[in-house]
Amino acid sequence: MTVARPVAEVASIGTAVPAQVVTNADLSKTLDTSDEWIVERTGIRERRIARPDESLASLCETAARQAMSRAGVTAEELDAIVLSTVSPDRRMPGTACDVQALLGAEQAAAFDISAACPGFIYGLSIAEGFVATGTSRTVLVLGGEKLSCITDWEDRSTAVLFGDGAGAAIVRPARPDGRGILSTFLKTDGRLAPLLWIPGGGSLEPVSEKVLRERSHFMKMKGREVFKAAVLAMAEATDEALRRACITADQIDLFVPHQANVRIIEATAKHAGIPMDKVMVNLEKYGNTSAASIPIALEQALEEGRVAKGSLLLFVAFGAGFTWGSAVVRW
Repeated sequence: MTVARPVAEVASIGTAVPAQVVTNADLSKTLDTSDEWIVERTGIRERRIARPDESLASLCETAARQAMSRAGVTAEELDAIVLSTVSPDRRMPGTACDVQALLGAEQAAAFDISAACPGFIYGLSIAEGFVATGTSRTVLVLGGEKLSCITDWEDRSTAVLFGDGAGAAIVRPARPDGRGILSTFLKTDGRLAPLLWIPGGGSLEPVSEKVLRERSHFMKMKGREVFKAAVLAMAEATDEALRRACITADQIDLFVPHQANVRIIEATAKHAGIPMDKVMVNLEKYGNTSAASIPIALEQALEEGRVAKGSLLLFVAFGAGFTWGSAVVRW
């Protein structure tokens, strides 16, 4: 097999998480739950929760500036800013516009996408397309969430799962050394939307006394059904990313999956034949940060020395929509 030749590379990443830590013990004070119950079912021990005055845009700005500094990129060099989020600071305009203003990136087009947990991978794919067509040379990809504001803190089934954070990547034309994005795979099945969604508060059912009373402006999830669908989708996404990159699972140096549930991660790794010592898992510290989870996990892997120049990385994620996606990247 001939390994794919990349047209775009991930030049750097950056991350930002709130300082406030909320542990399982903290949640057990207001919910009928316990640390043991949460860890057994999810693997999560704590999560970061933003202050009320800590905006998603500010988290994204911090992550973006870190990624830009590491890549040696100035705000003036940014051609586009792609921000994936399901928890924007406001419904209009997009949070990417706020980030563009905060960075002073006057030449950059900026827009949000709503692809839930695989949003960072969707953003990488869009950026790769911009670079491939010559539309942009330097793209800032962001995956950021303030999920604490769309979580029902009275619902034990969802309140224990989510956290806040942001991740950023600079995507630019690949150099001749073979490093870059080797493949991406994106897929959706909108028929499954009611299994994980926010049913109220949009234009179909605007905010009203009824919506507030029913708490339908918060995330609702059917956990058992979501788990089953996630395992199947993550397996498909893994297979497709490897096939499109013309590589095999044993060539992967580090698997960086979406951090939602440790049992889903273990099932996906087992399907691919990737041993757990080659899997990055840090959801115990951050919970499910949706579009931010892969860059936050990758940042920790880099800090721990688990990623080197030339390492083959596999990203796989699944989320509301239902959406799922994957990418193989040579670092």
